[in-house]
Amino acid sequence: MMRAPLSRNLFDLLCEMAAHAPDHPAVITNDELVSWRELETRARRVAACLKSFGVVRGDRVGLLLSNRVEWIEICFGVALLGAVTVPVSTWSKRGELDSLLRDAGLKVLFTLDRFGDQDYAADLAALIPGLADGRPGAVRSAAYPALQQLVSVGGDALAGAWPYAEVCRNVAPLDTLPPPGDGASAADDAFILYTSGSTSFPKAVRLSQGDVIENGFNIGERQGYTRDDRVLLSLPLFWSYGSANAMCATFTHGATLVLQSRFEPAGALDLIERHRCTALYTLPAATTALVTHPSFSRERTRSLRTGLTIGSAQDVATAADVLGIREICNVYGQTETYGNCCVTWHHTPLEERKHCQGPPLPGVRLRIVDAESGAPVAPGEPGMIEVAGRVTPGYTGKSEALNAECRTADGYLRTGDIGRIAEDGSLQFIGRNTEMIKRAGINVAPAEVEEILRQHEGVALAGAAGVPDAERGEMIVAFVVKAPGATVTSEELRAHCRALASSYKAPDRIEICSELPATPTGKVLRKELKAMAAALVALKETVVD
Repeated sequence: MMRAPLSRNLFDLLCEMAAHAPDHPAVITNDELVSWRELETRARRVAACLKSFGVVRGDRVGLLLSNRVEWIEICFGVALLGAVTVPVSTWSKRGELDSLLRDAGLKVLFTLDRFGDQDYAADLAALIPGLADGRPGAVRSAAYPALQQLVSVGGDALAGAWPYAEVCRNVAPLDTLPPPGDGASAADDAFILYTSGSTSFPKAVRLSQGDVIENGFNIGERQGYTRDDRVLLSLPLFWSYGSANAMCATFTHGATLVLQSRFEPAGALDLIERHRCTALYTLPAATTALVTHPSFSRERTRSLRTGLTIGSAQDVATAADVLGIREICNVYGQTETYGNCCVTWHHTPLEERKHCQGPPLPGVRLRIVDAESGAPVAPGEPGMIEVAGRVTPGYTGKSEALNAECRTADGYLRTGDIGRIAEDGSLQFIGRNTEMIKRAGINVAPAEVEEILRQHEGVALAGAAGVPDAERGEMIVAFVVKAPGATVTSEELRAHCRALASSYKAPDRIEICSELPATPTGKVLRKELKAMAAALVALKETVVD
């Protein structure tokens, strides 16, 4: 086990690691390798730019950027001044970008001109009248009164925005730290992360400087990180899984973060092989994409040792046995708990890691309560998961009104998830309460159905949802993507489910499809899946036993 860092804010953490191993690689992206010393210098240049813009402690700075070294250096430069980093999803459409800019109160926005098929230059020009005709300088927008400056990162400079190379790369680094009281304290916000959930609008989650370091270090310990690890992150930094989790777990151990701009299996395999990555942050769909890619072989991923994933026992087994991450860790958490609050130890037997999400991290308290009464349930019984200790200080912006209803009177966060605590204190996640299928009076977790289907060799991906039914309350509709080269029928899969699980868990209808509705990183979109199931049932008669 490594010694925990002494730093209590992100910029101090950067300086601590740079002082200990200045020439050790901190970030690798494409063919660029940035040492800890160079990363500190770059962060100080960003801070000098922000200071010239009038940014002070508590101000909010937005990052509409893909996974790249500029994301990292801006984040640490923001922390030097005690300001707050507000990551913006690169999937944001114009209306979503408008809503976030109205809610976040950004003073400065760093942005790409475009990314993939997203034209941010056109979106911002449409949202801020006069921007396209303006020269770099102060932004004036009645819709976003806090916004004062735009900085364009990479590509052609966005009209009305400062070129990043000019204002952040070609300036003298800020050599002096803010005076006492002006820099970031452990309790100050490090990030405000926007996350979708049970509301019709994304919730703005505050994460503090001290806790993001402490929780990140503890996550890295569960994975067995050392300074020599190289951690591949293809999943977005604007998620807590990327920033609060992967970045902080890596950097608190002085290890190296290898960034892929966005997940693409061929490119990820190339990075693993070229840089001899030892750890990987993955999700079930990403794991499947890697192991089914034509260029995959175990030889290419033989450097992998540890990492994180979520999902069913089958998902964990695939990551360990097929992809070759023999010490892969199973996890549970949400943005409000700094990415994860439970992580299995990397050295526990795989069979245990497959079936639980591990004990709580240090500083975290868990309890399972009855959904109706709120009273604690008997040990080993399922109920609602509540978390206390290292959790968000609260929501901000439009979602601030949710603070009261999301907390219990004694300070526990209501997660909305169902789980149980095993005899050894490990959490066993069952599913989202809002996703549970109520079939004939019995709760069925979609994940259970999906895991059963995934155990068939002809199934690559599976998704399940409930649809209202007059006789059973809800029926179970499943969608399956076949494994490459497989020939399988719906009836064969239904027989498979009935053979492995209780009859009430067997889907009433199984549809073979080419893909599941998912985010660009492969996370299944449950609402869209449910809509697909409802539309399918409306068009066709249900198959009844």
